[in-house]
Amino acid sequence: MSTTLDAETERRTAVYGDPLSVRERIVLAEMGEGVTLEDIARRLFVSRNTVKTQVRSIYRKIGASSRAEAVAWARAAGIR
Repeated sequence: MSTTLDAETERRTAVYGDPLSVRERIVLAEMGEGVTLEDIARRLFVSRNTVKTQVRSIYRKIGASSRAEAVAWARAAGIR
């Protein structure tokens, strides 16, 4: 995935607004800090499994298949 938003995500964003929930945006920003899922869970006062579920949802919504792709998408989308 390139560092620009893919066409489908851009279309969905234009039609429906931001594809991510507020909490997903927070998790994605934390992922960009290079910390583990366990660290993110601890910072957000939730379980690691909750964070894993949110990460899977983020990947699905933005069409990413790795942390690097998701972080690149976040930077292109101005999430940090």
